[in-house]
Amino acid sequence: MYLISSQEMLKKAQRENYAVPAFNIHNLETIQVVIDTAKQMQSPVILAATPSTYRYAGTEYLINICKTAAQTKHFPFALHLDHHEDIKDIQAKIEAGIRSIMIDASHHPFEENINIVRKMVEFSHKFNASVEAELGRLGGQEDDLIVDNKDSAFTDPSAAKEYVERTGIDSLAVAIGSAHGMYKGEPKLDFERLAKIRDKVDIPLVLHGASGIPDAMVKKSISLGICKVNVATELKIAFSDALKQDFKINPDANDPRHYMQPAKLAMAKIIEDKIRICGSAGKL
Repeated sequence: MYLISSQEMLKKAQRENYAVPAFNIHNLETIQVVIDTAKQMQSPVILAATPSTYRYAGTEYLINICKTAAQTKHFPFALHLDHHEDIKDIQAKIEAGIRSIMIDASHHPFEENINIVRKMVEFSHKFNASVEAELGRLGGQEDDLIVDNKDSAFTDPSAAKEYVERTGIDSLAVAIGSAHGMYKGEPKLDFERLAKIRDKVDIPLVLHGASGIPDAMVKKSISLGICKVNVATELKIAFSDALKQDFKINPDANDPRHYMQPAKLAMAKIIEDKIRICGSAGKL
């Protein structure tokens, strides 16, 4: 059992009106917790990693750890390239076995964005790899991707229709007011805009920056066509907070096999909650 494309799982989510959660992973522990929790809840799942995570962990390490997890757990899932921009890097990772990618050309002008993404789609589809792309830009920070609020832009529904038709992408990440990182105030999502995009675009839609968005807002987004919900920062916070707390209680701790356990349990609670919010439990 190998790593799979995210295309069919997102199409199924679209047909049945739920969303597939995509959790950003960073190390062995996050991979273990995401897979174990998703399997226990029988939820489809996507493991996403940014370019900096692949550099940190090593692409071959991540691919082989995830392949081993899929085989030993008898659990199919997608290992995803999150916010990748370098064409040669993406191609090399596809050739290495990854079958779910996000090509982020959102910082380029519209026509250039289309040309870059279309070429990436042509290459990826030869390997049965699914392609997600973004139109509009989310503000905030995810790893070393930083977008100032003044440079963020909402997705235009009419442009989205043309963009999907001309690129041939499998899913579209939309900018409707969410942001990477945690929110300083109450998030404000443009649900009217999302409904208009859904009316013009028939492929699965993706919500980035879901960490910290109230449950009711996420559920409403799903009801309006969101089929993939990305969660990163909440997992990192849960992991690090639990780890720091355990060291306070046990300052002499030195065995990662022990002090990692509270951190893993904290992440599992977040993952369980997000799976329930997405409505994906039992949908495998």
